[in-house]
This record gives sequence, C-alpha cells and structure tokens, in this order.
Amino acid sequence: MDASLIVSNILNPPVLFFFLGMVAVFAKSDLEIPPPVPKLLSLYLLFSIGFKGGVELIKSGITQEVVLTLSAAILMACVVPVYTFFILKLKLDTYDAAAIAATYGSISAVTFITAGAFLNELGINYDGYMVAALALMESPAIIVGLILVNIFTANQGKEEFSWPEVLQEAFLNSSVFLLVGSLLIGVLTGEHGWQVLSPFSQDLFYGILTFFLLDMGLVAAKRIKDLQKTGAFLISFAILIPILNAGIGLLIAKFIGMPQGNSLLFAVLCASASYIAVPAAIRLTVPEANPSLYVSTALAVTFPFNIIVGIPLYLYGINMLWR
Repeated sequence: MDASLIVSNILNPPVLFFFLGMVAVFAKSDLEIPPPVPKLLSLYLLFSIGFKGGVELIKSGITQEVVLTLSAAILMACVVPVYTFFILKLKLDTYDAAAIAATYGSISAVTFITAGAFLNELGINYDGYMVAALALMESPAIIVGLILVNIFTANQGKEEFSWPEVLQEAFLNSSVFLLVGSLLIGVLTGEHGWQVLSPFSQDLFYGILTFFLLDMGLVAAKRIKDLQKTGAFLISFAILIPILNAGIGLLIAKFIGMPQGNSLLFAVLCASASYIAVPAAIRLTVPEANPSLYVSTALAVTFPFNIIVGIPLYLYGINMLWR
C-alpha cells in the first residue's frame, strides 16, 4: 500500500483536529465542547451534504448507474446485519448480537463526509447522488436487526415492539429527516438554490467539519475505556468487518462500473458503523442490549480506524482493482 495516501489523509486538517481531541483527553486537558454545539454542527453537515447532493442529482438525472448504485446501497444495508449477526452470535447473546449487527449495517455520515473531503483534497471527482445512497442506508439495518431479535427470541416471551414507534425512529429521526429533506430541496431549487446558499453551505463546510471532528476525537477517546468490556473478539470484529464490507462494496462498485470517487464513498458507506441513529433506536426497542458494546465498538474503534487508515486503504484497493 502507498504510505503517501495514509500520510495525505492524516495531514488533512479535519483528521489532525480529530487527533487533537483524542490527545486532549489523554493529556487530561479540560477542553470540552458544550453539548448543544456538536448537535448543531452535525445538523449543519447533514444539511450541507444533503442540499449539495440534491443539486448534483438534478444535474445528473436518474440514470441506470444511479439506480444500480442506490439498489446496491439498500442491498448492503439489508445483508450486512444478517451475516454479521451470525458471526456475533458465536460469542454474544441475541440482543447484543442484533444491536451490533444493526450498528454495522447502518452508516456513519461523518465518515462519509470525511471521505468526501479526502477526495476533494486529492482532486478526485464524485457524484452528488451518493448522498442519496447515504440516506437510504441508514434505516434498513435497524429494521433488519429488530426482525432478527423477533425471530431469535420468539420463544422467550419478549414483549413485541411497537412497530409504529420503531418505524418512526428509523425513518423520521432527525438525521434521516434533515438529510432527505435537504436532498429534496436541493433537487427542487437546483443551481439557483445552490448560488443562494453556497456562501453558507459550502464556504463554511470544512471549518465546521474540522471543529466537529475535534469533538469526535474527544468523544472517541473517552469511550476507549469501555473497550475493556468488549474483549479482543469485538475489537477484532470492529476492524476486520469494515475491511470485509469495504471489499465487498468495491467488488459491487467494480461490477456496476462506478467511477473511482463514487466507489470510495460506497466502500466507506459499507465499512462504516452508526453511532447515533442506530443506538438511539436500539435503546428504545432493545433495552436488553448493552450500549457499551455497540456504541464503543463503532465510536472508539471503527470510526477512528476508518478515518485514519480505512479511507486511504480503500482507495488503494480501488487503485489496484481499477487498473
């Protein structure tokens, strides 16, 4: 693997600020971002990529490539929770296995955004409709995870979920709602809307992403102590499964004929894990699952691995496959 890709990624300001956040925790600094601020920053990032994605989608139109890409995204969001569930069942009970499987079947929007920033730094183009793939991959894994719980606890007398609540949490949670809503508004307003909002949605984007990753570094470092509860099996899972999922994603991307930029974003979506939407839904519906397992693996292992090593590793795989 070309080490320059990793160096280029690490020397990106957003990634360096992620490291700075982690160092602050290890050094026992009192650096802290007030709780409402990260929420505001994450909503801004979702609004910005959603709106830009909608504008780009209306430019490109609904082509065969778009349909195939979005179909592949839904397929991976449904398949990953199933096969990872059975791997996790080797060591964990049904509730924890389903919770972690749903987490890894869903996506991390921030990892996706960081990968987009990495591509921009390298001058590699990608299509805005990949944001639609991001939106489509967030919710199905929650539903699949809950179906697995229902199937494997049917004889244990567990109370049925309130499916209306589950569906509302899966499809109308704030991140999905804002992302899809911004995408649709981008489609409706097109280039005119982009010209009006670009000073806000584009010019501020990298600064806000950088500040948000500073907070993510703080949060991830604080979660590292929870890893002692997960054991070597889950730590290995949290590194190896993203690589496997990214590899499957790259093979699908190659088969469909995605360009390199889109392929990297698709691989990152396949490789990432949710630490916001899925944990919120799982806490509501599967209280038996241990949050320190499904949150700490996604946030303290998979997220740092992907933004530091995973993104350049997947691009290296693309360079090899697309020769």
